Amino acid sequence: MDGSPRGAVLDATLERITFANEETGYTVARVDTGRGGELVTVVGALLGAQPGEALRMRGRWGSHPQYGRQFHVEDYSTVLPATVQGIRRYLGSGLIKGIGPRLADRIVEHFGTAALDVIEQTPDRLIEVPKLGPKRTKLIAAAWEEQKAIKEVMVFLQGVGVSTSLAVKIYKQYTDDAIRVVREEPYRLAGDVWGIGFKTADTIAKAVGIPHDSPQRVKAGLQFTLSEATGNGNCYLPELELIAEAIKILAVDAGLVAECLGELVEEEGVVREEVPGDDAENPTAAVYLVPFHRAEISLASRMRRLLATSADRLPAFADVDWSRALDWLRRSTGAELAEAQERAVRLALTERVAVLTGGPGCGKSFTVRSIVTLARAKRAKVVLAAPTGRAAKRLTELTGHEAATVHRLLELKPGGDAAYDADRPLDADLVVVDEASMLDLLLANKLVKAIAPGAHLLLVGDVDQLPSVGAGEVLRDLLAPDTPIPHVRLDQIFRQAAESGVVTNAHRINSGDHPLLKGMDDFFLFPVDEAEAAAELTVDVVARRIPRRFGLDPRRDIQVLAPMHRGPAGAGALNLLLQEALTPPRDGLPERRFGGRIFRLGDKVTQIRNNYDKGANGVFNGTQGVVTALDQDEQTLTVRTDEDEDIEYEFSELDELVHAYAVTIHRSQGSEYPCVVIPVTTSAWMMLQRNLLYTAVTRAKKLVVLVGSRRALGQAVRTVGSGRRHTALDWRLRRPAPRS
Repeated sequence: MDGSPRGAVLDATLERITFANEETGYTVARVDTGRGGELVTVVGALLGAQPGEALRMRGRWGSHPQYGRQFHVEDYSTVLPATVQGIRRYLGSGLIKGIGPRLADRIVEHFGTAALDVIEQTPDRLIEVPKLGPKRTKLIAAAWEEQKAIKEVMVFLQGVGVSTSLAVKIYKQYTDDAIRVVREEPYRLAGDVWGIGFKTADTIAKAVGIPHDSPQRVKAGLQFTLSEATGNGNCYLPELELIAEAIKILAVDAGLVAECLGELVEEEGVVREEVPGDDAENPTAAVYLVPFHRAEISLASRMRRLLATSADRLPAFADVDWSRALDWLRRSTGAELAEAQERAVRLALTERVAVLTGGPGCGKSFTVRSIVTLARAKRAKVVLAAPTGRAAKRLTELTGHEAATVHRLLELKPGGDAAYDADRPLDADLVVVDEASMLDLLLANKLVKAIAPGAHLLLVGDVDQLPSVGAGEVLRDLLAPDTPIPHVRLDQIFRQAAESGVVTNAHRINSGDHPLLKGMDDFFLFPVDEAEAAAELTVDVVARRIPRRFGLDPRRDIQVLAPMHRGPAGAGALNLLLQEALTPPRDGLPERRFGGRIFRLGDKVTQIRNNYDKGANGVFNGTQGVVTALDQDEQTLTVRTDEDEDIEYEFSELDELVHAYAVTIHRSQGSEYPCVVIPVTTSAWMMLQRNLLYTAVTRAKKLVVLVGSRRALGQAVRTVGSGRRHTALDWRLRRPAPRS
């Protein structure tokens, strides 16, 4: 309806969403006003509305020079439709779990305009609908009641711009207590509900009347700042840095922040401890979130105890004749170990904790196989693990023995507790963990807790790669100067590996030398200066050129690794382009929009948070898979992961998934692909660093293709990278061992 330019109201049914920005909530959609004319374009704050919903939108009419007349939405509410057509569309939209388009047709055909009243007041009558049994009837009635309760929460939250998807999560987290928590303890949302950060919680808090300088707000801001720091890899923040960062988001006086920090320490909400600073004579006041402080202390003390124990579950190697053992190994494998490899074999089988590091082509894999072969020859119980499913599969292929992810090995349970720990250690004489550069502080602590006294732990990884996605840089801290951890670094490139352009150039990049680009049949640069052109060329290389020349499957065998998520050649933009090229919409196949993303069958996706409640032992940040099913009736999407496990997601949980045709280099850790394609453009200038490029190149087994500018490539090779993360594990490892 046309009203005055401002304060107009438009009642319509949402037909389709043509664009949605998840971060800002800005949406472009087409709606049906029910007057038999063309669909109307609406733009504005509609994030969370779903096709099929009847909306009452408030805003103003305007005109766009290119797209014509539009309605600018300032806020909206959902209303129940009254016509048969509207009810059919509403019920078939997937809003009510258990009702899809076909069942919606049958329900409306049977009950007509009374359909919603029947579901609301006499749901038992649904059994009258052909092929609708009592079990489905109960499920629909329960889903309708839950939807009503969620709508109450939504109505309460609409005034502060919280989307439908977040309202659903708030309701599922707190159920009947949701409105009370939102009104009285809004900052709890940031810690309890995935997808709600401090800014959203702060907006809600302001709306419910919590003062700007409330201690509740300041303490929540401090804890959020620390949480963000751990998300960026730090185990703690120096106190002055924490206060400065908190002031930026809180916009309050420094004295108030310092006072609230002191109260948080007294309340044991955070831990403050002096640790060594950059200047040896001036320690740093480090502020930790409690779990990270406990994990750092625990990991260091348990590592030292493992090293110091007199028990030995591999006693046969304490006095073995090494010349005979190595001679037997030589005959068994048909290959000879280099001197450093021999040292690594001896170390792993005689020391309770050992680290093996080195770059590609230096024989880490053969060394590990040799260690496992010798241990099994003495009937040792050997357990193999890696942080990711792909890395575990590779370790299985390498050794011929089954390897598991660390999460499966420890049998992590909902909530994150492990079935194996200090009270119930793993029944293993030797535990080998590959891709150990990926181990973050919390996971490494869980792992080391589960190592039995006297068992041997071998950590294998490339310390020059990027550190873990999670907080800490465990492998680097273990190898820091003067720590007591025995280690061997392999640095000799073997002849066969030296013939590979991938291996040669990985080592050149790691040494600060420009990669060789001529005469290589497995390492290429497609030069292009502009980021937008690089993005288009990347899609062409992945979808057409590489498959045509090398016979590789663009979804299974090729992985695009971008330095950053944002930007015209970032992972976000490339995923949209690659999805359209590789998994375009097809008639008759279901798809599901969530925010700014559309999920389709066959989509390559990745998990972006640790979720201990999914799958057999949780699903973790970086797990990749393929969408294998989309059930519009049950509102579920199924992903087959790299670990060959089917994981089901409710539509309301789809913010845990993003497309993975392109991923950031950080997310690629622990994975290996036949081919990687790396856009290297000046638009990612701040991220162009040597260890980032080195990590990307070392993810490739057979082929590397760079797409971008020589200037950007030179910047990446020259730039050593940012400084160390804030961790104190190496200091704790150097301190005197605790008394037993």
